[in-house]
Amino acid sequence: MTKPHWRLPAEWAPQSAVLLAWPHAGTDWAERLASVETTYAALVKAITRFEPVLLAVASPEIRAHASALLSAEAVDLNAVHWVPADYDDTWLRDSGPITLRSTDGDSCLLDFRFTGWGGKFEAGRDDALVEQLRAAGVFGAAQHERIDFALEGGAIDVDGEGSLLSTWHCLHERHPDASREAIETTLLGSLRQDRLLWLEHGYLEGDDTDAHIDTLARFASPTRIVYQACDDPGDSHYAELRAMGEELANLRTTAGQPYELFALPWAKPILDEGRRLAASYANFLIINGAVLMPAYGDPADIKAAEVLARAFPDREVVPVPCRPLIWQNGSLHCISMQLPEGVLHVE
Repeated sequence: MTKPHWRLPAEWAPQSAVLLAWPHAGTDWAERLASVETTYAALVKAITRFEPVLLAVASPEIRAHASALLSAEAVDLNAVHWVPADYDDTWLRDSGPITLRSTDGDSCLLDFRFTGWGGKFEAGRDDALVEQLRAAGVFGAAQHERIDFALEGGAIDVDGEGSLLSTWHCLHERHPDASREAIETTLLGSLRQDRLLWLEHGYLEGDDTDAHIDTLARFASPTRIVYQACDDPGDSHYAELRAMGEELANLRTTAGQPYELFALPWAKPILDEGRRLAASYANFLIINGAVLMPAYGDPADIKAAEVLARAFPDREVVPVPCRPLIWQNGSLHCISMQLPEGVLHVE
């Protein structure tokens, strides 16, 4: 009998749903909850045009409130599946399951330690989220693998064919006493990848993840990479993002060819009480038939949509207003986690 082969699917692989958690007054969104809820409603509406949403809610009252807001936006509630859960915050890219699929059609929920981005924030409930959701039965008979290694989903990106892209700065910050070889061995083994492409450069002001790859550079196919560029020599990001672009140009596909690179435009600085916010267009979400793009109310939104349309010619590009999200140092991809086809099991 042939042993099943496990792989972490690329984000563009068929999905069963996108996992989100509704913000509430007990999360860090409390101070600006109403504006953030408008983004969540717009995101749920965009996703449910193409596939279901699995929406975690912290109480029956929050579910009723969210349902009313979604109904007011004409969201198809038949495409929303609710699941009760207790969470510290709503950054499910980093606290949600990283799901492997096997050639036999089975699923395995990888449950890495979530430390609140290296202990910056309380994260005990978020660290237990995958087990909570599994216990609720929404993942059917999926296997569960708890891994005693700190890793966030936003720190990795894969092409579905064995290549993993990440930033050395983030992983080194999480594991300062571990060698590069040891970290690479753990990542490749647990994520079932063949090779790891490290980026040494790239950062964004207003980002407290220590340079998550999903704010900087993303696979669009096994031969294409979309990345956040900066074309303003007077901007503090210019030198670092230019160096990152040069690194990307030096990477090679598994066939030994340069990647086709797509440079995203640079939005004008967005400040909040004098603090620069991380407005990255690389924080897009790929779903069935579409790419959901974070929009910031900047003229560069239009150009970013054009770049993504070229990188994903077979998908519709749908802007989602995300300016409220970057107040808390993340954006669209950060609050969502795709669930591969066959993972979601709900009545």
